[in-house]
Amino acid sequence: MFIPATYALAVVLCVITMLCWGSWANTQKLASKTWAFPLFYWDYVIGIVLLTLLFGLTLGSNGEFGRGFLEDLGQGSQDSYLSAFLGGVVFNIANLLIVAAISIAGMAVAFPVGIGIALILGVVVNYVANPVGDPVWLFLGVALVVVAIVLDAVIYRRLPGQKTTSVLKGLLLSVAGGVLMGFFFRFVAASTSTDFVQPEAGLFTPYSAVFVFSLGILISNFLWNSWFMYKPIAGNKVSYGDYFRQGTPKLHTIGILGGIIWGIGMSLSLIASEKAGFAISYGLGQGATMVAAAWGVFIWKEFKAAPKGTNILIALMFTLFIVGLGLIVYSRIGA
Repeated sequence: MFIPATYALAVVLCVITMLCWGSWANTQKLASKTWAFPLFYWDYVIGIVLLTLLFGLTLGSNGEFGRGFLEDLGQGSQDSYLSAFLGGVVFNIANLLIVAAISIAGMAVAFPVGIGIALILGVVVNYVANPVGDPVWLFLGVALVVVAIVLDAVIYRRLPGQKTTSVLKGLLLSVAGGVLMGFFFRFVAASTSTDFVQPEAGLFTPYSAVFVFSLGILISNFLWNSWFMYKPIAGNKVSYGDYFRQGTPKLHTIGILGGIIWGIGMSLSLIASEKAGFAISYGLGQGATMVAAAWGVFIWKEFKAAPKGTNILIALMFTLFIVGLGLIVYSRIGA
C-alpha cells in the first residue's frame, strides 16, 4: 500500500487534508438554493463511502509494504471494527450539530465555539494517546490557530444581516458538536496500527480504518440525518420521497463530489499520521476553517459589504493562522 516515506511528504498530505476539509462545503453552497441540506447530506455521505472504498482497492492494495486492503479487513479485531465504526457515528452527529448551530445562530457563534473546542480537545486527546512532537510548539501553534478562528468569527459578526437570534441554542449545539468532533478522530486512530510497514495484528492500516469509519457515518445517517429531516432545527421538514422527487443528476453529483473531497482529506490525514503523529495530522487538518474563510474572501466575496477596517482583521487572521500552522509543523522537527 502507499505509505509516505518522509515527514515532509506527510505534511504535504496534511495540507491537502486541510484544503479538502475547508473546500467541500463549496459544493453545499452550489446546491443549497434548490436542495435542502439533509438531502444534500445523503449524497455527501455516499461520496465519502465510495472514495474510501476506491482508495482501499487502489492505493491500499498495491505496493510492497503493509497489508492489502481486503486482507486487512479480514484480520481486523472486533475492537478495531467497533472503534473505527464508532468514530464515524460520533463524527456524523458532531458534523450535523455544528451545521445546525450555524443555521440558527450564524458563523460568529458556531465557528469559534464548535471548531475551537474540536481543535483544542482533538489535539490534546490525540497527543496524550500518541505523544509525537514537542508539546510546547504544538500547543502554541494550536493556540494561534484558535485565535485566528475567533478573529474569523469577529469578522463574520461585522457583516450586515448576521443572525443574532437563538444564540443560546446555537451556543449549546456548538459546544455539543465541538466536544464530539474533538473525539471522533481518536476512535479511528485507536483502531489503526502506528506501524504501517508491519502493522500490528488485529489493528487496521489507515485504508481499512477510514473505510469502516465511513460505514459508521452511512449507517448512523439513517438515525441522525433522518431526525434532522423530519424534526429540523431550522428550515422546512423534508422526506425520503423528496430525495427522489426533487433530486436531479446534477444535484446528486454535486453532493457526492462534496463527500469525495472530504473523504480524500480524511484518508490522507490518517495516512500521514504514522510520520506526523495523530495530534499533528488532526491539528493541521482542522486549519480547514481558514481555508473556508479564504474561499469566502476571495471567491464568494462574502466580506465585500463589511465595514471599514475589516481587511486589517482578515490579514491578521491569516497571519496568525499561517504562523500557527508553521509551529504545528515545526513541533515534530524540533522534538
